[in-house]
Amino acid sequence: MERDVLVSEDAAAAASAASSSSFAETRVICRVCQKQFAQYTCPRCNSRYCSLTCYKGHSNQCTELFMRENVTEELKQIQPEDESKRQMLDILKRFHLEDEMESDGEDESMFSEELIQKVISGDGINLEDLSDDEMKRFRQALASGELSKMIQPWTPWWKNPAAKSISLSHDGSQLIRKVSTDVTISDPTTASESIISEIPKGPESPLPSLKQLTRAEPSPLLTVHLVDILYSYCFTLRFYNGDWHSDPFGASTVALSMSKVMGEDAKPETVSESLTTCIEETCSPVYRHTGGFRFAIGLVDDIVTILSLGGNALVCALCDFRRLIQAGEGMLKEEKVGKTERAQSSQKLRAADRKLFFITCWAHEQPVDTWPSLAHLVEVQKASLEELDNRSGLRKAGRKDNRQSKVLIEEV
Repeated sequence: MERDVLVSEDAAAAASAASSSSFAETRVICRVCQKQFAQYTCPRCNSRYCSLTCYKGHSNQCTELFMRENVTEELKQIQPEDESKRQMLDILKRFHLEDEMESDGEDESMFSEELIQKVISGDGINLEDLSDDEMKRFRQALASGELSKMIQPWTPWWKNPAAKSISLSHDGSQLIRKVSTDVTISDPTTASESIISEIPKGPESPLPSLKQLTRAEPSPLLTVHLVDILYSYCFTLRFYNGDWHSDPFGASTVALSMSKVMGEDAKPETVSESLTTCIEETCSPVYRHTGGFRFAIGLVDDIVTILSLGGNALVCALCDFRRLIQAGEGMLKEEKVGKTERAQSSQKLRAADRKLFFITCWAHEQPVDTWPSLAHLVEVQKASLEELDNRSGLRKAGRKDNRQSKVLIEEV
């Protein structure tokens, strides 16, 4: 194939016009440098050039005009995007402003004046008393955690310094207490808080001896079962922020679900087994929202505290737990459940009541040095569980690091 090299654009145009069917390939010399073949064409003046340097030098006016048009076109494309951003910012500002106004309105009047007056007068309200708008606001406050900020954290009675000086009679019954005249019973809020925060009363009547209850020797595993029962007691009180009186049946149901000794007649043989079972239940999907493992470790600390207070505090705690179970059984009649379920729940609650009474009588007869020793054993198991949890976390992190290292090695 022949090649005709044309040094001028006019000659190239004439050759191409001469014969459209010619097989000759024409190549044009760069108009700027006159040295290299032209590979490009200016979009404005159609001048042929070979490189960017020659393009910039072929015509300053043409280059500036071309760049100006490109920038203008680019600005036209950018402006709508910036405008849309400004519109979105305006929308977000209006949204947050409306949200703040609604929040202020909710703070001022989440409930109607009628409901507020009903609460002030001491009457209880149910969810059925709320309107659709009030129910919506209530659920929003519940989901956002705003309601939890309104609840004063409960201080367990076993953290009260007065719990260190609990006194009971020799037969286990409570001593006569001086009635305080500082708290007026006319204020339902104050009365409720005093009920929650005060140290629970001991047995109202003398405790019988174990020989009167059974001829057999008490099981040596009762100390292990006591750990399970105390864990359930502390969990239930903290779960209800100390106020189990507001829902006795629900509280008793929670207690039986947490205590395998009372709820399922389980017989753990070691303190470790007893604590592990309780902690597993605490970390289950049902109760995971309470705080998981760290919350469970806090409950183990509560057990240690109660045991360290001595036998009298322990008897008061077991009596309080028994009153909770009895109140739940009393409220069972008002619950809307089937006959079969009611009968099964009643049977479980009665069995738990009897078991609590027996272990209360047993605890009353134990030597004084029993409880510090058991508290120390629980502390040792707590440290062991925390160490296992730390090792598990390190193993998980190690496996994750190993997987990442393998991926990096494979990529390299």
